[in-house]
Parts: sequence; structure tokens; C-alpha cells
Amino acid sequence: MSNEQVSELGRYIQAARLERNMSLHQLARAADVDRAMITRLERGLRGSPGPEKIARIAEALGLDLSHLYERAGIPVPELPSFTPYLRTKYGQLPADVLDQIESYASKLARPHGINLSGPAPGEDEAPET
Repeated sequence: MSNEQVSELGRYIQAARLERNMSLHQLARAADVDRAMITRLERGLRGSPGPEKIARIAEALGLDLSHLYERAGIPVPELPSFTPYLRTKYGQLPADVLDQIESYASKLARPHGINLSGPAPGEDEAPET
């Protein structure tokens, strides 16, 4: 993580903590991390936390983990589209139940302009060369 990334991540975490009226001690306890580590992080000092500690801080603050990972320069894994995820994660369910779940989720997503049967816009497009 670069110095700039550490500083940006620290500022973001501090702003979120203060917005929630949390003390350093409260955040450290909620995230199960050392208070001194959070202090160093908020001040933009090197020695930044690893992905697992960032994940606990995100959870304690109710933040989207991908936003913190992005600020920290940690690659966020690509997630599969809904159907492969559903069938991989819950493959032990009968096929007809998986079909019903997929159908219901598609019905809920459709009014919001989301098509769960295919990739999201730009998701399957390769960069132009």
C-alpha cells in the first residue's frame, strides 16, 4: 500500500468513525483490532493493516468492504453473476428449487432494470486494444 493510499484510507475510516460518533476505543473493540493500529492508520502512517483487519473495520463501521479495499489498493475479486453464484453456493438444493429462487430474484430485479440472466453492462466486455 502506498503512502497516499494509507493516507486516503485513514482519512476515510476516520471520517466514517466520527460520523458514527465512535471513539477510537469503541472502533478498536468492535473490530477486534489494536487501537494504536487504528490511530496510526487514521494518521496515514505506514504499517497499515492487512485485508482481514480492514474487513473487520469495515464491518464495525458498516462500510462497504470493496470501498475500503479500493482505497487500500487491495484487488477486489470479480464476483460471478447471480446464476453461477446461486448454483455454486447452494448446489445442494434440488434443481427445481434453484430454478424457483432464480425466477423470483429475476422478477424482483426486473423493475430496477437489472437482468440476472446475463452479465451486467460492461461485465463481459474486453478492453479495446
